[in-house]
Amino acid sequence: MNTDAPLPARAWLVVGLLWVVACLNYLDRIMITTMRASLVEAIPMTEAQFGLLTAVFLWVYALVSPFAGYLADRVSRSHIVILSLFIWSAMTWLTGHVKTFDQLLITRALMGLSEACYIPASMALIVDYHRGPTRSRASSIHLTGFVIGSGLGGTGGWLAERYGWSSAFLIFGIVGVVHSIILMLFLRDAPQTGGETSPSARGVDFIDALGSLFRSGSFILILIVWGLLGVAGWGLIGWLPTYLGERFHLTEGTAGFSSTGYVAAATMVGALIGGAWADRWSRTTPRARILVPVIGLCIGAPATWLMAQTGTFPIAIACVMLYGVTRPFTDGNLMPILCLVVDPRYRATAMGVLNLFASAIGGVTIYAGGLLRDAHVEVSRIFVFAGVGLLVCAVLMFLVKPSGVAELK
Repeated sequence: MNTDAPLPARAWLVVGLLWVVACLNYLDRIMITTMRASLVEAIPMTEAQFGLLTAVFLWVYALVSPFAGYLADRVSRSHIVILSLFIWSAMTWLTGHVKTFDQLLITRALMGLSEACYIPASMALIVDYHRGPTRSRASSIHLTGFVIGSGLGGTGGWLAERYGWSSAFLIFGIVGVVHSIILMLFLRDAPQTGGETSPSARGVDFIDALGSLFRSGSFILILIVWGLLGVAGWGLIGWLPTYLGERFHLTEGTAGFSSTGYVAAATMVGALIGGAWADRWSRTTPRARILVPVIGLCIGAPATWLMAQTGTFPIAIACVMLYGVTRPFTDGNLMPILCLVVDPRYRATAMGVLNLFASAIGGVTIYAGGLLRDAHVEVSRIFVFAGVGLLVCAVLMFLVKPSGVAELK
């Protein structure tokens, strides 16, 4: 295969356009958690009800993800992205006008439904455009949009404190609607190559797609890896502020910044390194996109163990950043790896199934972490378990084999 074939027109423009959407995707979903005091003051609710706002989002998001992926395999990926952004941005704007808890709950559920459609369609669209030695780089650059969006989630709390809780929803809702109009003008599906058919003519059947995926041993391995990574990731990020605060006697603000700021910065760097490395290595090694995550996981595992044992704050932060650098080696190469092991017709469906599994695992992990804390289990033990999980992921990922599906398809 000719890995040096010229990229289709718009290939990098598409990545840039979707980077903004990825940023809004995480920003819009997360910012509600940063304005709790202002929101509860305006719309009285219990702690359980406030937690339900995020839970409903995740439940709907998880359940819809496989069907959203199937839809992206069946019809135009670019149209799904545009419609998804427009609807969740409209729901974000509408959230700024709600007056009751029930209305707020409905808008969160609708946001979960519409946001679930974005990731499978966008990631499949990127690999449709980037079929050779830019595939991992493009996917990893797109990943940094989610990182920035997550990091900007605190903007919601800042705006709520100064201008009222609804201001952030109104502002970013309008921003998203405007960007969806820009996408209508410039975002297109990737041009078809010889022998390809349009999405609507692919004959993709949902049951057939699931059957094809779960008949693949490599896809099942990836599914297990993604689930274990969800356990490790949620366990580390969810309990890292508590661990740093208790272990090193930090204030809540310092522990919170140390657990999020350093990880976000390291993740940005790691995404770029992992994508470029996998692309360059794939020119000579067919399994490079699989091996780069394996190496990253083998580095991340001992970093989490050392973080759990050290009594020195700089060493703990160094371990946090090492995990942050190596984790996106897997995240940024996930869709390129799927391209090696699943039928090209079912890529977005595969991503949707992985999203369902990861979301479900994430919710269980957060709850299980709370149970462990109630049982007076030290947070450091959670990090040891997470490190073991990362090492198991490395072994399972190493066992993934390309199925013979051409990477350039």
